[in-house]
Amino acid sequence: MNNQSSISKRTRRLCLAAVFMAFNIVLSSVSIPVPGGHLYMNDVIIVAASILLDPLSAFLVGGVGAFLGDFFFYPAPMFVSLVTHGLQAMVISYCSHNIFQKNKICASGIGALLGAVIMVIGYTLGRAYVYSTPEYAVIKLPFEILQAGVGVVFGMILVWKAGLKNIIRQILKEEP
Repeated sequence: MNNQSSISKRTRRLCLAAVFMAFNIVLSSVSIPVPGGHLYMNDVIIVAASILLDPLSAFLVGGVGAFLGDFFFYPAPMFVSLVTHGLQAMVISYCSHNIFQKNKICASGIGALLGAVIMVIGYTLGRAYVYSTPEYAVIKLPFEILQAGVGVVFGMILVWKAGLKNIIRQILKEEP
């Protein structure tokens, strides 16, 4: 009986990661036009999922999800997305689960901020490489910072204030 509940829990975790990955793919295609560029909302899901999931699952949601979103909708930066969002997600997840055991919100915040720095630097360097113009990367830098900030703020709100953490606990049948 214990083995059956263990398999069921693994299945629920896998399905949860797949749902978050699907959200990431969909939100990779949706952008909000802002003067001089676009703001993508998939960072919100990457931050939220990374706080809730283990580092490997977070990499799959963040990196592979963003890669597939780019592959389907705008393929030029798909490898940049794989590496940048994958590393961002792993760092957020690692910090959320391994530092400040008594203050998970603070740990998540530190991880999300480190992840935002990784995302901004990764995309800035990636744009300079993919488009062969460092000037283009610098022009897009404010939008990367804005996108990372929106992801951190709304991802944290979704998990800690909107109750997503409790919903996920119920789905996985975990104790608080």
